[in-house]
Amino acid sequence: MPWGGWSACSSTCGDGASFRTRKCIRFPEEELCAGEPRQYRVCKLHECPGSSVPFRAMQCSLYDGKPIPGSQARYQWVPFHGAPNLCDLNCLAVGHNFYYTFGRVLDGTRCGPDSPDLCISGQCLTAGCDGILGSGSQSDACGLCDGRNDSCLFVQRVFRAALPSSGFFGYKNVTRIPAGAMHIKVTDRSRNYLALMNGEQRYVINGDWAIDWPGAYEVAGTTVRYARDPDNHETLEAAGPTVEDLHIMQVLFQEPNPGIEYEYWLPREPHGHLQGDSSPLRQPHPRGIDLDPPRLPQPRPWTTLVPPTHLRIRDTTTERSQQGPTDTAQTGSCGRCQTPKGKSQRIRHYCQSDFVFRARILAKRPIGQETRYDVQVKHTYRNRFPLVHREYVWVSNACDCPQLLERREYLLMARRHVNYEHTLNRILLQRGSYARPWSPREDKLLRDIAGHCTRGSPA
Repeated sequence: MPWGGWSACSSTCGDGASFRTRKCIRFPEEELCAGEPRQYRVCKLHECPGSSVPFRAMQCSLYDGKPIPGSQARYQWVPFHGAPNLCDLNCLAVGHNFYYTFGRVLDGTRCGPDSPDLCISGQCLTAGCDGILGSGSQSDACGLCDGRNDSCLFVQRVFRAALPSSGFFGYKNVTRIPAGAMHIKVTDRSRNYLALMNGEQRYVINGDWAIDWPGAYEVAGTTVRYARDPDNHETLEAAGPTVEDLHIMQVLFQEPNPGIEYEYWLPREPHGHLQGDSSPLRQPHPRGIDLDPPRLPQPRPWTTLVPPTHLRIRDTTTERSQQGPTDTAQTGSCGRCQTPKGKSQRIRHYCQSDFVFRARILAKRPIGQETRYDVQVKHTYRNRFPLVHREYVWVSNACDCPQLLERREYLLMARRHVNYEHTLNRILLQRGSYARPWSPREDKLLRDIAGHCTRGSPA
């Protein structure tokens, strides 16, 4: 028999489940009916008020003040999410370190606090793309439920462009991804940077000669996730579908382009003409855009040459007060930098430093009377406190002392700086700190220094 109507939702707000049934009518000699007699679907209602009690918490509270088997003690109960079976009503006794299982949760209860899946008859079920719990239906790459990827077109290309012999430090067009694209992925395995523009040719990521932090960016009706690993290899990913074109570009060539891989899916209509490798999507968008960096006259579209020092790490956070230990030289003339030399100076700085590490300078930014460097930590020799792959290193003057050049690697000996209010916790290089270009010789000289430090100090 056909399915009956859907029941009311198990919840009055938020997520819940409803069901429908059907009867099996057969003669005694016939085989049993195929399929399930009951079917469940997700029902989504308006958001619950902030003051409402979660569905699972409400079920636990029904046992407040009631004795449990084997004990006459009475407890208050709250949900416990650490038990093996997610669809048991596991409740923790408030003020005690044990939980009790009061059977199954009611149908339509979420399997976990952050899970979209629902419990039905003691099982945690995932809704298919058809909204039916446990159906296993999935959307294909074209966004069609239970589709076969035959209503859309898969575009997969590799952009290759040789670095001009004169060098190239501007924005270069890679491709245009048309509106309607889904499952977008762009990969660059070089130390060059990717940039992204929207359909109105406005920058979203790494534009205007500034490098953005990895993260999620809203553009073209979807979320683009920008990732960059410690080796500067980058990916751009978006689920789509997009509502406008996206333009992928490359900026600041630091090494030959090994190939930028990009792929996405498009509706076959109106993009059915993009079938072969002769697709016009492989070619850069023909329109030129004025991308000149600050104070450089007469730029040419797409091929503006600009010294890489114009590229900076974009600071999206509010700058806090950076008052800390500063050098007296910053109030007047900078004068000559004091460079530690000799074995005794190397040992003294090593033993008195909280951090000794090899770092690559990625970017430099003056902030007030100080200078902030974005560095990639390549190797640590001594660290009293944890270091991660990317750190900020602060220099307590604006005089380039010590002098650190971008895209170079240095051996740095720095101190930890925590101010009186404990609002700052940073790596600090002072005017006379040990900072020398890294070399195999410097590496060799450091190997046996730890033994010269005062016995008992952490290394």
